[in-house]
Amino acid sequence: MTHQGSVAYIEDIARYEGQPVVIRGWLHNRRSSGKIHFLTLRDGSGFIQAVMSKAAVDEDTFRRADHLTQETSLIVSGTVRADSRAPGGFELDASTLEIVGTSVDYPITPKEHGVDYLMDRRHLWIRSERQHAILRVRAEVIAAVRRFFDDRGFILADTPIFTPAACEGTTTLFPVQYFDDTTAYLTQSGQLYNEADAMALGLVYCFGPTFRAEKSKTRRHLTEFWMVEPEVAFATLEDVITLAEDLVVSVVQRVLERRMPELKRLERDVSKLEQVQKPFPRISYDEAVTMLNAKGQPFEWGGDFGAPDETVLASSFDRPVAVHRYPSKIKAFYMEPDPERPDVALCVDVLAPEGYGEIIGGSQRIADYDLLVRRIKEHDLPPEAFEWYLDLRRYGSVPHGGFGMGIERVVTWICGLDHLREAIPYARMLYRIYP
Repeated sequence: MTHQGSVAYIEDIARYEGQPVVIRGWLHNRRSSGKIHFLTLRDGSGFIQAVMSKAAVDEDTFRRADHLTQETSLIVSGTVRADSRAPGGFELDASTLEIVGTSVDYPITPKEHGVDYLMDRRHLWIRSERQHAILRVRAEVIAAVRRFFDDRGFILADTPIFTPAACEGTTTLFPVQYFDDTTAYLTQSGQLYNEADAMALGLVYCFGPTFRAEKSKTRRHLTEFWMVEPEVAFATLEDVITLAEDLVVSVVQRVLERRMPELKRLERDVSKLEQVQKPFPRISYDEAVTMLNAKGQPFEWGGDFGAPDETVLASSFDRPVAVHRYPSKIKAFYMEPDPERPDVALCVDVLAPEGYGEIIGGSQRIADYDLLVRRIKEHDLPPEAFEWYLDLRRYGSVPHGGFGMGIERVVTWICGLDHLREAIPYARMLYRIYP
């Protein structure tokens, strides 16, 4: 079949107004009104309605369009027409239609389906308008993160996924059979290697999948997720907080600029995102504990905040809040103690507003060799596994710091989702590793 016009992507359709184009995609849904078929097409870049009038096409084409099933793959040509009533502002007056691949009894219909049913069919669920929008926002978040660090002179230095030692205890690490009866672990952070990279390159970041074997069923946990981790030589806690603040503002602004149609499709209240401007409020852990108790959320100093605590804290602010200087005993061995008060660490968590919790965790790292050796022993970690890490303190140690930002948590917040499982194409959770 001969199609008239240029092959076009739906997201670019505005530039073809009044011109013939060819759309290659799938039938999202169809309805007919006597002598007109209304075909909603999707091509991965967007959705558009193709209007096929019986008077404008031959009888065979009109008849075939009347029997199309959901998710049949198609090539449709026609003329682009502006229409203010259409979701994207344009429609296609269809003139030809070619069926590429039929779709029989597509399992996800416009009716309501349960979450488990949809997650079992995640490979198909991602074709829906809502999931399409979420995954495009996710791609924009990742692009924004890379652009932010690349533009600031950071070097991408990816770190290993296989690690030789359980750097923070084995309880949240996945062991993997390596060669010759050796056990390796899937990384839960690239940070330690990132510190070595920062000593070589100054400004670095790694970006990739990380793994946590936490047996958690909460809406904020995945066992496999993506994290970006910058590390900066000669950095203090103040530098770390400022960098985190700049990153979050930059990412949110880029999504607002480039993915407004997707946010509207998700019915996101973008006025809440527009409030994400510098400076972020900064409160100490001590102040946070006082605030929780004042708000009727009983909390004892020395504990780590749970999701309800984070929600209560963040509810007082219209933008993310940086909570700093947590008790050293509940934080990782590598965090620098506050020299004025060693019982708290020079660390920070950034909590998103609207109940979305922690999106960033970071700290200034211990620079002193003797202190780091002592902390490794206090945490009952195998000293021999950290000889290379201690070398960073033996040979030209400097103050340095960084943080990790979870991509799925950021996407969940920006999109206004209820659960992290929709913020990644294929979620891995405590009881889900299929499909």
